[in-house]
Amino acid sequence: MEKIDKIVFGDNQFFGINHRSQDKAEELAKKFSDIRNIIEVYDNAFECGIDSVMLNSNDIAAEICDYFRKKSDKYGHLSWYPSIPYPHKYANMVAEQGIFSAMNEILFKNNTTSGVFGMIGKGTSVVLGKDLMKLLEMLIDIEVKMFKGLNVKVIFLQNVITDLILGYDVKEVFQCYCDYIRKKYNVTPGFITLNMPYLKSKLDEWKIEEVVICSSINKAGFNMNPSKEEYERVIAENNPNKCQLMAMNVLVSGSITPIESFEYINSLNLQSVVFGASSKAHIQGSKDLINLK
Repeated sequence: MEKIDKIVFGDNQFFGINHRSQDKAEELAKKFSDIRNIIEVYDNAFECGIDSVMLNSNDIAAEICDYFRKKSDKYGHLSWYPSIPYPHKYANMVAEQGIFSAMNEILFKNNTTSGVFGMIGKGTSVVLGKDLMKLLEMLIDIEVKMFKGLNVKVIFLQNVITDLILGYDVKEVFQCYCDYIRKKYNVTPGFITLNMPYLKSKLDEWKIEEVVICSSINKAGFNMNPSKEEYERVIAENNPNKCQLMAMNVLVSGSITPIESFEYINSLNLQSVVFGASSKAHIQGSKDLINLK
């Protein structure tokens, strides 16, 4: 299994996500409604020596991808870690347009003729055969399309979907996702979850290997379900040749100092950490503190 990058630059700050302050979240969302401000932060991260990016597949992400695609001579070396799908995007479309108009836009907007026929073929299979796996493949293709032409390393399934499927204990969906990501896109499949120990135990049970799991891992124990202690046990016992672990929410939106945060992260058997920041000083400060084993 290809090793993932030790340091990945995240995107929560661009989309108004802050776990401590709604006011701060709104302030960031307003600032980064202008893509020029987003690109400036990315350039700061790259100047600090980070060349890997995790990006949720929302509407702003499409514009971001377009920008980096057009400037491949400058940014072609970057590694990308898409996170799909972005549930709020679909929820908002359905609320604004209704279910049928939303489905029409999702399936057919900006698709080539061959792409449309390919989706119609899969869609027919879904209707006639009630084939959940074909529906999943359609969703993957729609979401990954915006990252075409970029150097994609891992494609993550968002925690909303991962944990929903995990709750229903559906082995076949996890297998299908992994097989399709490998076969169609030739990259490593990944899962974001809010319960890494349980997901890891099920993947082990199902013999699904060579994947990446991204989950909240931090000194405060924030979003570490069922417990921080259980996370630490599973992390210590994990074999990175079978499953690589990536930590997110390491700073808990600033509720822990960077020194404390990364001292804890560095002590664990982790292969990667993803973090976001909006100033060059904070980016450089965090990067300098990361020293994974």
